[in-house]
Amino acid sequence: MKLSYLWKGLPGHPLHPPLTDATIGAYTAATVMAFASVIGVAHVSAAHGWWLALVIGLLITALTATTGFLDWITIEWGSPLWWTATWHLLSMVTATVFFLIAALVGHAGYKHGAVETGPFILTLAGFGFLTLGGWLGGAIVFVHGMRVLSLTGEPPGRAVAPVPHPEKEEAEGA
Repeated sequence: MKLSYLWKGLPGHPLHPPLTDATIGAYTAATVMAFASVIGVAHVSAAHGWWLALVIGLLITALTATTGFLDWITIEWGSPLWWTATWHLLSMVTATVFFLIAALVGHAGYKHGAVETGPFILTLAGFGFLTLGGWLGGAIVFVHGMRVLSLTGEPPGRAVAPVPHPEKEEAEGA
């Protein structure tokens, strides 16, 4: 086992993508609950859920951003992949800033059970940048092929095994 597996994940099983799922899920839940509070579906409970989902998203973002940054610094600077990853990084940092400000400014709304206009708009802006960042992240993997091993003949048991097989290490260049 290599020490770098702690922050990169195993060959064929990077850590950053599953963490993005949790982060996107928390921020999506926050956005939906903010909308539910604003339109009056469930004022108090939705406002509480919105703020708590933002806080959870921000906590998960710390791990997600760290693993993403550690992947980003391994990319050849100035390459097309690097530019796509850099725009992804900037979009996600911008989303995080909007969500953070929404959580800070919106805490009073959380306390009295209503998402106010300003924090709602900040949440929507954060979600817009999150969506853009997700699109760019998809391009990093599905267009540029970062961390994709393309071992199409790998038997299912070995493909999903949480151990670094030599074929996977060779394919990733680890």
